[in-house]
Amino acid sequence: MSFKTWEPFKTRYCSHAGCLVTLEAEVVYPAEFLPDSKPIVIAHRCSHGLTCNLNEKNSCVWSGTNPVFDPFMDKG
Repeated sequence: MSFKTWEPFKTRYCSHAGCLVTLEAEVVYPAEFLPDSKPIVIAHRCSHGLTCNLNEKNSCVWSGTNPVFDPFMDKG
């Protein structure tokens, strides 16, 4: 049977939250009888997203309130 879980994949400093936050991905792992299937990422979130949503201003894509701003976008 397949299962899904939230897994942390990055820890970054967030200037909006003023602290370290953990970026997480919700991953669905395939059933054991489908060994060639790869895990699928179905959602992303920030560990501080709920608190940011309680503020009066929009924050970022990770909290779900501002889909056009990603403060953690790697600038390369």
